[in-house]
Amino acid sequence: MEAKDIIQTDQNLPDILYIIPLLGKPIFPGIFTPIMISSEDDKLLVEKAMEADNTIGLVLTREDDQDMPTSDDLFQVGTAAKIVKRIKLPDGSMNIFITTVKRFIIKNYVSKKSPFLAKVDYVDDISEGPDEELKALTRSLLQEMKELSQDNPLFTEEMRLNMVNIDNPGKIADFIASILNVDRLKQQKILETFNVRNRIEQVLVFMKNEQHLIRIQKKVATEINERIEKNQREYFLREELKEIKRELGEPSDARSSEYQKYKEIIDRLDFEGEVKEQVESELEKFAIMEPQSSEYIVTRNYLDTIVNLPWEDPEPDNVDLAKGEKILNRDHYGLEDVKERILEYLAVRKLKNDTKGSIVLLVGPPGVGKTSIGKSIADTLNRKFFRFSVGGMRDEAEIKGHRRTYIGSMPGKIIQGLKIVKSKAPVFMIDEIDKLGASYQGDPSSALLEALDPEQNVEFRDHYLDIPFDLSHILFICTANSMDTIPRPLLDRMEVIRLSGYITDEKVEIAKRYIIPKSLKTHGLDKNSIRYRKNALEAIADGYAREAGMRNFEKSIDRIHRKVARKVVEGKDELPYTITRENLEEYLQKPYFREGEIKKADKPGTSIGLAWTSLGGDTLIIESVAIPGKEGFKLTGQMGDVMKESASIAYTYTRKIADDLGVDKKFFEGNTIHLHIPEGATPKDGPSAGITMTTALLSLALGKKIKPATAMTGELSLVGKVLPIGGLKEKTIAARRNKIRDIIIPEANERDLDEIPEHIKKGITFHPVTHYDDVIKILFDQE
Repeated sequence: MEAKDIIQTDQNLPDILYIIPLLGKPIFPGIFTPIMISSEDDKLLVEKAMEADNTIGLVLTREDDQDMPTSDDLFQVGTAAKIVKRIKLPDGSMNIFITTVKRFIIKNYVSKKSPFLAKVDYVDDISEGPDEELKALTRSLLQEMKELSQDNPLFTEEMRLNMVNIDNPGKIADFIASILNVDRLKQQKILETFNVRNRIEQVLVFMKNEQHLIRIQKKVATEINERIEKNQREYFLREELKEIKRELGEPSDARSSEYQKYKEIIDRLDFEGEVKEQVESELEKFAIMEPQSSEYIVTRNYLDTIVNLPWEDPEPDNVDLAKGEKILNRDHYGLEDVKERILEYLAVRKLKNDTKGSIVLLVGPPGVGKTSIGKSIADTLNRKFFRFSVGGMRDEAEIKGHRRTYIGSMPGKIIQGLKIVKSKAPVFMIDEIDKLGASYQGDPSSALLEALDPEQNVEFRDHYLDIPFDLSHILFICTANSMDTIPRPLLDRMEVIRLSGYITDEKVEIAKRYIIPKSLKTHGLDKNSIRYRKNALEAIADGYAREAGMRNFEKSIDRIHRKVARKVVEGKDELPYTITRENLEEYLQKPYFREGEIKKADKPGTSIGLAWTSLGGDTLIIESVAIPGKEGFKLTGQMGDVMKESASIAYTYTRKIADDLGVDKKFFEGNTIHLHIPEGATPKDGPSAGITMTTALLSLALGKKIKPATAMTGELSLVGKVLPIGGLKEKTIAARRNKIRDIIIPEANERDLDEIPEHIKKGITFHPVTHYDDVIKILFDQE
């Protein structure tokens, strides 16, 4: 430090001062203190002041967070100070030591922006009244300060000596005001009090308040010391703090703080009617509960659920049909009829311009994209998405919540989902709704009736909340593999959209666009490290993944990529690897289905039927043989009751028309006819195999094979009428996978052909029939 940095104080004060704004508290006259200078403007100001007369003005800002104040942000009264010493710090900032000299009032600013320069008038202390009164006030001030300093360890002995050595009453008041724990604005008010008598009186009031707080502290310490032992120091500190806050009117514990938080949120939500009455009742109950009470946790969790639910009505959806179509095409290949239904639904939403929800049921075999379609709908509507599965759910409390009788009770899945998404109009996907269970604990499907009914869910009552909540803005999307197990009242509340399976061409396209890129990323492979020939993807679809969906296809692709990943790590062969039909078995071993396994009715007594299952459509080969002996009819293949009745009708009708077709009567009288439907371990039921079983029996009796590559479906009446069936689209897809060229269907199902895309029907001839005589003409009149 150089000698020029040490400056002697000079009591000759200039009329124009450089002004330094103070953010903390004002500095009173007669104080020696350091000040940290960090801003460039203030450092420049100090330099200029030292070049002039070492005098600066210290003025408090009106707010304590004004980083760049203007002249309007400063008070008018400040303190003139002499710079005694300046120290430059390594970080570029500056520390100056000042001694404050005198109050001043700013007349006007020469410079209204930083660095400030102002003309000032200096103010002397005003002493009015008898000297005896002023002496008495000064003595009172010193006595109060003495008592205060004895109880406060922050007052050092040096401070006490300084206070005694000051003989000017005004300076005594300034010194005490500077060390009291008083608000900055109150200290500024004392600085602006030029009358010494008034100044001392104000300081005495602040000292009395400080002494009052100390007395409370002593009282609290005395009361608590009677109840605690020496090793309970931590407890003592908490109780002391609690009592002080209670005396000051502040929240004294966590319970009061939580009560205040809940009250503010509930007041803001502005409940009405029953909801307001119930919530306010719980809130008041919470205010008087002890935290140790078991009911305290229950009530707190209840209020926490209430304040975290989305009660405000949502804004109308901004539906963009073009964007919706783009998202659906981006996320899914094919499914044109499903996309059409979804876009129609979105068009209605746009015309209505509201947020009222609806209930949609997506039905289809596993792996066809039901869940991903739900996510795409949420993206299209720009809504939050929440999914939960009800498969195997047996307790209705999972839907409607548990009553608050027990600790640990919670709301149902719907209310939990709303709490998570924090939106009153989300998209809720309820998966596997066809697999709901029932038990002594209740029937969840019955509990869903209220939630999924647009007329009732406006005031849905969860057992946990026990107040009405509006679910009508939620778009519910349910998924199922089959509608057979869904209760009829629940099914009536939903709009059904069917998703059929995929044919080979569609599977190949889906693999190219979605499955292969996703699997490559999952297995850490570069997109150029492996190439697929189209015939390889077709071979996977035909030989390894013949089901309606894409799950087994995806597993096959993953299996190939795992083997390729190992080869890449081991450095075998050169990239890229090419997958063809010829080398496919190297990666996937032998196919599960071979070309020879395509079902063919190539012998008398056999026929091909079409069936619908929860996994999609399927082809059935029906076999029959004649065993010489006594007359009889035997069935095997794990048939259900309806199918057994259908087989009996087929046998009876075949015997009835056999004579007209030239069959010897002795054929049935001298043989036991055995009819079997592979696979024996798979349960089968339904009436739609009626004409198929009749065809197998007639083929056996005539000793003729039926028309090649022909499949059929239709219920047969006892007089030969062919009755309608369901699931024609799924059955057609299954027939295409089995290389079928002709399909016999009931004429009543001819209208269903319009719902089947052209690329699925391509290469297949449909033969609508009304009577079994028409079937005979198609199948046997070929020679």
